[in-house]
Amino acid sequence: MELLENSIQNLLEYIEKEKFAGYDPYDILNSKFPIQKMGKWIPVIATQLHKRNPINLRPLLGIKKIHSTKGMGLLLTAYVKLYDYSKNSEYLKSIEYIKDWLLNNTTNYEDCTSWGYDYDYINPEESVKKGFPTVVHHSYIYQGLFEYYKIFNDENIKTFLIKNISFITNKIPVNIFESGISYSYNPLSKKVICYNASLHAAYCLAVGYYFTKSADLYKQIIDVVNFVISQQKEDGSWYYSIDNKLIKERKQIDFHQGFILESIYEIKSIINLHNQDWENSIKKGLTFYYNNQFDKNGKSFWRLPKTHPVDIHNQSQGIITFSKLGEYNKDYLHFAQKIAFWTISNMQSKKGYFYYRKYKFFINKISYMRWSQAWMLLALSILKKESTNKPFS
Repeated sequence: MELLENSIQNLLEYIEKEKFAGYDPYDILNSKFPIQKMGKWIPVIATQLHKRNPINLRPLLGIKKIHSTKGMGLLLTAYVKLYDYSKNSEYLKSIEYIKDWLLNNTTNYEDCTSWGYDYDYINPEESVKKGFPTVVHHSYIYQGLFEYYKIFNDENIKTFLIKNISFITNKIPVNIFESGISYSYNPLSKKVICYNASLHAAYCLAVGYYFTKSADLYKQIIDVVNFVISQQKEDGSWYYSIDNKLIKERKQIDFHQGFILESIYEIKSIINLHNQDWENSIKKGLTFYYNNQFDKNGKSFWRLPKTHPVDIHNQSQGIITFSKLGEYNKDYLHFAQKIAFWTISNMQSKKGYFYYRKYKFFINKISYMRWSQAWMLLALSILKKESTNKPFS
């Protein structure tokens, strides 16, 4: 456990030294240069090149370190879990700061409160402004605030969480299928059916159900999970999304496999449901994830069948999923420890932060607060709790 303790402490010191702010792989449009005004494709190409560039040009481009809404949500969950495990009062100041920052940095979208992008965001399908809300941002911050409520029993947070379920139920488009329903990624996206976005929405609905016991929310949750399970492949894997117009799936198998499994597990736990179809899906999905998406040493594969680069998000998701779902196989928690050991040994800087990506012949060592540090602090905090009284290897 000493390796894990030291890694967490070094990472905490780095994060707090940086005052929870940092760069992001997608922050090119925060540049002082008006790239977003250079037509449709130049911003798209610039974004893709920027996130892959191992040389940090941000100071030259006038890109400043920022507090990420999603990153702060992840950090809140991580700090609350560390406090819950240790009861160390030194965590309380950071917990309160992050919680207050999230409550003071919301997006008002048509009279609904949510959270959104930390930069203008553009891809071939859409272009939205900084602050535009998504179910992904909403969900990760809901998770942090929900974890906060469970530990500190803050009635104001409870009221806030119940009230702002309306962003999901009133503003996010729903697609209806024979097997269930799917929520879209944001208020404007209808074309792409993204499995992880649907589960983010369902998580928020589950938090609402936890407090209200609403039959309507319960039905929507069941319908979302049933739809996602219906899209699972025979081998246990999930692809990434469906183009709702072309009815064509995007074949991409990566860390979202672990996220889907973790999400179904969390949702069923929050609503206190045992469903054998869900259980069978989780077991089958875990078997695929364990056997196909990591090597025996705990190094993750990129997007099957590609093995490189090793992305820190893949590593952190593996630690989280196999730590949380250790009850399904006695080997899973040990494997989560193995993933953490490999990651700490190969991707943590002596300065405390974690590298972004490890390629065959070089490492992209740029520090990203949301993508790398927040995710790894969350992963290691979960592993620390689950590894209590169990050897770390």
